[in-house]
Amino acid sequence: MSRSRTRTALVTGGNRGIGLEICRQLLQAGHDVVLAARDEARGRSAARGLKGADGRLRVEQLDVTSRASVTDCATRLAADGVEIDILVNNAGVYPTDSFFSLTEDTFREALDVNLMGAFHTSQVFVPAMARRGWGRVVNVSSGLGAMTDNVPSPAAYGISKAALNALTLVVSAAAGHGVKVNAVCPGWVRTDMGGAWAPTSVEKGADTAVWLARLPDDGPTGGFFRHRRRIAW
Repeated sequence: MSRSRTRTALVTGGNRGIGLEICRQLLQAGHDVVLAARDEARGRSAARGLKGADGRLRVEQLDVTSRASVTDCATRLAADGVEIDILVNNAGVYPTDSFFSLTEDTFREALDVNLMGAFHTSQVFVPAMARRGWGRVVNVSSGLGAMTDNVPSPAAYGISKAALNALTLVVSAAAGHGVKVNAVCPGWVRTDMGGAWAPTSVEKGADTAVWLARLPDDGPTGGFFRHRRRIAW
C-alpha cells in the first residue's frame, strides 16, 4: 500500500468518553476517522463537537455485539472505497456486580460487548490489513483484566477484559507481519464510566491508545500497555 495514502481509523464506541477523545486525537494527527456508534444519532451529535475534521470524519452505525452489523458496516465502507488501516476496539460496558450476585444475562452482556465485539471486528477488518501488509489494532482493555493482578472484581468486567487480552495475543499471531495488535489500559478516567473523581483526564486516558494506533513499523506487537509502557499480562 502507498505510504502517502492517509491512514483511516475506525473507533468503536466513538461517540463519548475515551472513544470520542481517541477520534479527536487521531483527527488532529492527520488521520481519516470512522466514528462508529451503536446509536447513529448519538454518533452524529458527538461528531459535531469535533472541530477541524474537514471532511475526514465519517459516522457509522455499528453494534459490535452483532456480526451482521459489523459486516454491514464493512460493506458500506468498501462500497465507498474506504479501507480501514487502524481498528480501535473501544466499545465496552462496566457491570459492577459481585460474582455471587452476577446474573447470566449481565455476564453475557459483558462478554458480548467487551470480548465478542472485538472478535467480530477483528475477523471482519483485520484480514484486509494482513493482505495489504499494514495495520494497527488497539484493544481498550483494563488492568482489572490482567492475570498478574488476579482478575479482581467486578467479576464480569474483569473476566471479559482478561479474555480480551487473550484475544489480543491470538489476533496478533494470526495477523502476521505488518499488522500490530496490542491492548491498552487507559487507567481510571474521568468519563461516565470512571466518574467525575477519577484521577486521569480523558486526554491522558486516550494517549496510549493513539500512540499504539500510530506505532512505527518496528514498534511492539502482542503487548499490554499502560502510559506507553508495556506491563505484564
